[in-house]
Amino acid sequence: MPAQTSLFLCLKDNFGVLLHDPQSGATAAIDAPEAAPIEAALQKTGWKLTDILVTHHHADHTQGIGSLKDHHHCRVVAPRDEAKRIAHVDETAGEGDTVRVGSLEARVIDTPGHTAGHISYFFPADKLAFVGDTLFSIGCGRVIEGTPEMMWQSLLKLRGLPDDTQFFCGHEYTDANIRFAKTIEPDNKVLAARADEVKRLLAAGKATIPATIGAEKAENPFLRSDLPEVARSVGLAGSPAWKVFAEIRERKNRF
Repeated sequence: MPAQTSLFLCLKDNFGVLLHDPQSGATAAIDAPEAAPIEAALQKTGWKLTDILVTHHHADHTQGIGSLKDHHHCRVVAPRDEAKRIAHVDETAGEGDTVRVGSLEARVIDTPGHTAGHISYFFPADKLAFVGDTLFSIGCGRVIEGTPEMMWQSLLKLRGLPDDTQFFCGHEYTDANIRFAKTIEPDNKVLAARADEVKRLLAAGKATIPATIGAEKAENPFLRSDLPEVARSVGLAGSPAWKVFAEIRERKNRF
């Protein structure tokens, strides 16, 4: 039976996501930005929380863990290299490990850059990826604890997932990301079409994710840093892709 998801907002612009296995009844929260919206989503769906899968240590992804664990006695899985910075951890995971939610099976991918030990969860059978703050729709996370080269390598891992993989990210930033992306690739017609779609979704009060890896490869300038036309657009023709990425990321920081 295919996995089910429930998406909702937490805090100001964080996404909360529940991942449900209909076969076993197991349900995981992907990160825990805030307990109350997660509890509300559980009540709405009728699902029972069994797991919390943490992508990184930042408070806006972890501060709801304690309350949820007290209430549901759920298992908390966290990045191996950040476990000491996250409370209530039961298990740790890193590159190549397998994490199960009921009968659903995820492959863990190390995706450092935003934080030093950030991980992502890819469920190949359902073609679902939960990427925290590494990749956003038409964007990527700030490089805070890692280096631009490290972040670029993490993005390449995610870009390498099947094109029809749906990914869930940690924040609703798509509209702002599109406005910036147009400064890098003003003539990208696929990006322009995505901008129109996002306006319609937001006007209808709907989320702009999940998005697909294939769409991001055509629209997201951060994933396109190794294309000659993108390098030329930021005055770095012939430069290594990670340097082009670093320039785009720095421009986004100032945008």
